[in-house]
Amino acid sequence: MNIIYYQNPRGQFPIKEFINSLAFKQRVKIFRVLNYFEKYGIEAILPHVKKISGTFLWEIRILGKDNLRIIYFIYQENMVVLLNGFVKKTQKTSKKDLSRALSYFQDWKTRLDK
Repeated sequence: MNIIYYQNPRGQFPIKEFINSLAFKQRVKIFRVLNYFEKYGIEAILPHVKKISGTFLWEIRILGKDNLRIIYFIYQENMVVLLNGFVKKTQKTSKKDLSRALSYFQDWKTRLDK
């Protein structure tokens, strides 16, 4: 499985910025899950994956003291694009975080089609 990070038109990687803003232990958890995902596919991280209802997007759920989320979509059979990351504070994914991920997806798709 190939994992790529969404890059905005200014050359920034929002998901990398999110991960870099976290504490060391949180980053380790995220990279461990992403490593399993990349090496062994989605089946290897199934307890950490959930479809976001009403969308084509998925989230990787890192549980613990802080509930971390990474929103992604599957582009091709072997490619995953990580869009947005955030600390989840409520039961439901906030509209702001979902809207941001959808905006990143639209930008990615528009630039891909050019």
